[in-house]
Amino acid sequence: MTTSDTRVGEPGSGHEEGESLPAEAGTAKEADVKLRFTRHELGISPELSELARVRHWVRTVLRGFPAQFVGTAVMVVDELTSNALRHGRAPYYVRLLPGVAKLRIEVDDSEGEPARRRAPSDQGGRGLLLVERCAAAWGQLRRPSGKTLWAELATDPDPAGACS
Repeated sequence: MTTSDTRVGEPGSGHEEGESLPAEAGTAKEADVKLRFTRHELGISPELSELARVRHWVRTVLRGFPAQFVGTAVMVVDELTSNALRHGRAPYYVRLLPGVAKLRIEVDDSEGEPARRRAPSDQGGRGLLLVERCAAAWGQLRRPSGKTLWAELATDPDPAGACS
């Protein structure tokens, strides 16, 4: 687990921020540059049914990345979000922060207690172990209003974002 962290910003209301491209921009490379430097954020309700909407949102935001990488990102986001919904408190925000060499995933909730790995059982306890196995780095940031769990996935095509 990585202990250092920088705060990206306060949660918003489900919007994207970043430099917009000129109206004539339209090549795949230009679209890729815009995607990789845009802050994508989604606010969600405390219902577990929101997980399906979050997975769909991640697939939409990461359209154009290799399928295996997108699958890994969906799994990591799903684990961090389900952990927040089960053990945290509203409000909840999910962020995707694509960069040149990594994708940073952040999930905010308002529970002050830090997330902890549990021993796997029939009731769960595998989520953070899966995140640890798939992410290049992960951790949590405690804030006065709650916490942010985060994970970073390497975006280079070798090994295409697969979990080891």
